[in-house]
Amino acid sequence: MSKPVSPLLIAARDLAVRFGEQVVLRSATLSIHQTDRIGLVGANGSGKSTLIKVIAGLMSPDSGTVERRRELVTGYLSQEFTLDTSKTVYENVLEGARGVLELLEEYEHLPFDAERRHTVEEHLRQIDGWNLRNRVDAVMTSLNAPAPGRSIDTLSGGEKRRVALCRAVVARPDLLILDEPTNHLDTGSIEWLEEYLASYQGACLFVTHDRYFLDSIANRIIELAEGVCHPHEGNYTDFMIDKAERQAQLESEEKKRNNFLRRELEWVRRGPRARTTKSKSRLKRYFDVADAEGFVPEREVELVIPPPPGLGSTILNLRNLGMDMDGRPLFRGVDLLFTKHRKLGIVGRNGSGKTTLLRVILGELTPAAGSVEIGERTVINSVDQSRLSLDDGNTVLREIGEGNDWVMFGEQRLTVWSYLRRFLFTDDRIMTKVGSLSGGERSRLLLAKVLRRGGNLLVLDEPTNDLDLPTLRVLEEALEAFDGCVIAVSHDRYFLNRVCNGILAFEEDGTVHFSEGHYDYYKEKREARRAAALPAALETAAPKEPKAAVRKLSYKEAKELEGMEEAIMRAEEEVLRLETLFASPDFYALHGARTEELTHEMERCRTEVERLYARWHDLESVRSGASAT
Repeated sequence: MSKPVSPLLIAARDLAVRFGEQVVLRSATLSIHQTDRIGLVGANGSGKSTLIKVIAGLMSPDSGTVERRRELVTGYLSQEFTLDTSKTVYENVLEGARGVLELLEEYEHLPFDAERRHTVEEHLRQIDGWNLRNRVDAVMTSLNAPAPGRSIDTLSGGEKRRVALCRAVVARPDLLILDEPTNHLDTGSIEWLEEYLASYQGACLFVTHDRYFLDSIANRIIELAEGVCHPHEGNYTDFMIDKAERQAQLESEEKKRNNFLRRELEWVRRGPRARTTKSKSRLKRYFDVADAEGFVPEREVELVIPPPPGLGSTILNLRNLGMDMDGRPLFRGVDLLFTKHRKLGIVGRNGSGKTTLLRVILGELTPAAGSVEIGERTVINSVDQSRLSLDDGNTVLREIGEGNDWVMFGEQRLTVWSYLRRFLFTDDRIMTKVGSLSGGERSRLLLAKVLRRGGNLLVLDEPTNDLDLPTLRVLEEALEAFDGCVIAVSHDRYFLNRVCNGILAFEEDGTVHFSEGHYDYYKEKREARRAAALPAALETAAPKEPKAAVRKLSYKEAKELEGMEEAIMRAEEEVLRLETLFASPDFYALHGARTEELTHEMERCRTEVERLYARWHDLESVRSGASAT
């Protein structure tokens, strides 16, 4: 039995987009339904951001059509978002719910007896518009947004991105479009976003390199390749299984095709004397198959880290390390002794001190307490989070070669061209200016530039940002095989689980906790620690007091409790009567002049029901307590 199809929100057909000679979208077709959670995947430069801009209505295709449901509300977070610098953080987030704000303003200015007022009121109820301010506060807290009153000009790039994400989700649009929503979010915020989207009532289309996020949220995957959309049912794991099976089938067919061409080529070379109808048909078939486009396997980054020099008995020791920031303690008491093959993942909320710790280790900052001991044979190589170590004015060739035609890769000498091809730079992109590269290309170039320097202790700050999924996989494989040590600040849980054998966590209570093993093991142990600490915390928070004398109901309270159920029933019946009155089709014709009076009366009755229930609970608790003794 086929599953029911939910209502259609958007239908895009045969989309084509070109930038000069470059064809980005060739014939892209996709549909988005109300229950869809679509993960859009594809190599960097395949056109993912262009496609979602077209879907969001921010870009017109050169050809093709996009049909949208009437009054469709769309929320959009782009990679190149802008915020209003004349407004505070809170005001920018609130702008994401502009439609709700306009409805609230309209409701306030409508006459009490206007028929439109009832329609607007019902619409606001359906979209939870009355609760907007509370929702803004909850979203900002959960996504660790900057303080509401801060100016946009004072925010870092990561803080601005969290504000933009809050703005995109706060209105609960029919369709939420997110371009790399997990970039610059800590693991706690990503997990909150997953929970939010799992219960989200609208549709979602998103681009992300976070494989756990794709697995957890997506129920459809659309792969964009060669300008065409290839849909797959299921999450990212389902997609990878399907793709592997499909590629195996294509490789098998290509092998058969090549075998056929080899046999037929021998026949053609023998030059049969009799050009019969049969031989002409066979010759035509050979040329048809030879001219057909064969299967070409996807190219992957050939990322290999140079063999590291040997490490000494002392690698890196952190002793009682502490750091202050703006006059307040950022972290204290960090103790860690590195052993060979240690691959350390550092996690925690943004602003908790992760990058500061890296800068202390690299000698860029002086600690407020404790010390950093680096072994004599330890050679540190770092990849910075800001990606600022690239010169936009250089070509890719000059950025890597630095005026030479070759690079030293460990003890191996390679031409710059062959080295860059390992990182998927084609000949034309090798001569491109660095400033014209995409985010993914810049990340690959930075890795190519830094990793060739070697070293036996790699320090990586958010190394997975902007990398596409195939490149991520190869980077993980290279780090797994690396014979030195690694320190990586990352929010990518898949990366942390695959690469790391130790986790240093900056926890929400301000402590820094080390755990052996990968991220999931740390998370499991953290939850166990919290569960074990809860009873003790409750006991400490509520010290024992002398046992109070048991209170009994007075005669008056006992009589009140006796008649409480009847009082609650009468109050609920009055609320029901008023609700039925408001819902009647001829309400405004018969009672329009009393709308305000009746609204206040219904609120009073609802408050009375709540008061009666609370009073009943209090009296019942006293009665039960006396009975228990």
